[in-house]
Amino acid sequence: MNRHHRTIVGCCLVAALLAMSPAPCIATEPSVEVLWPAGAPGAKGNADGDVPKLTIYLPDKDKATGAAIVICPGGGYGHLAMDHEGHQIAQWLNSFGVAGFILQYRHRNSGAGYGHPAPLQDVQRAVRSVRSGAAGWGVKPDRIGVLGFSAGGHLASTAVTHFDDKVYDGRDEIDQASARPDFGVLIYPVISFVEPFTHVGSRQNLLGANASREMMEKFSNEKQVTAQTPPCFLIHTWEDTGVPAENSIYFYLAMRKAKAPAELHLFAKGPHGFGLGQKIEGTSAWPMLCQNWMKVSGFLGQ
Repeated sequence: MNRHHRTIVGCCLVAALLAMSPAPCIATEPSVEVLWPAGAPGAKGNADGDVPKLTIYLPDKDKATGAAIVICPGGGYGHLAMDHEGHQIAQWLNSFGVAGFILQYRHRNSGAGYGHPAPLQDVQRAVRSVRSGAAGWGVKPDRIGVLGFSAGGHLASTAVTHFDDKVYDGRDEIDQASARPDFGVLIYPVISFVEPFTHVGSRQNLLGANASREMMEKFSNEKQVTAQTPPCFLIHTWEDTGVPAENSIYFYLAMRKAKAPAELHLFAKGPHGFGLGQKIEGTSAWPMLCQNWMKVSGFLGQ
């Protein structure tokens, strides 16, 4: 057998062994729960996009830290990047003992189409649902965070600054739980709706093309930070032209002014929407930095 044939046979054996090997597995198969079984407030239909829900990834019990995060994928309030800003994030969280709850929230192109207040209703209900069901999921009710990317970062920043806003009438015991997240993780987030660096598409999808100045100010979340805003971790990149880094910088400065704990990392490389950023030198450090921040902030202790 010559070298060429040996190479072919070797490759075939490797391929066969890989085919026989089990695929990488997650701690448990994810489950899905509808946020409002009787129908969401303001629902305009019964299609999948009219029904907000949580996809739940739980870590191995021997790894679980008791921490949980509601994940808000980005998409300009016009779609949801459910893979690289959803499922991949939940699996990463599971790897160090954090439960991941991916929020399929309503937006301009879901179901019959939704703007404000539907996304805020959905994220408040999600935080309340995780808190009220904490014991059943092995979660501690004082370790529930919210994480968002891009427009999902705007929704997460809304969750940490507008948690006391009453945007729907309570229906059950779940709605008696607090909607205040214990911490926030904002990844290349949209923050301001009034500054020159805003993402106009996200603003228009959420508030409409003719939103009042009052509403734009209200949901410019750098203007809504107070001493009661929970601790936040933020990242952005110099190269982000879709949602400029000033969004994170202004929010961080507001946190400092309010004496609310925050950590900000600005990286040189990386376009908008890179998710875990595994192939971007330097920026790929953000998941470990975030994990370390959660640890030193007291959210990961057994």
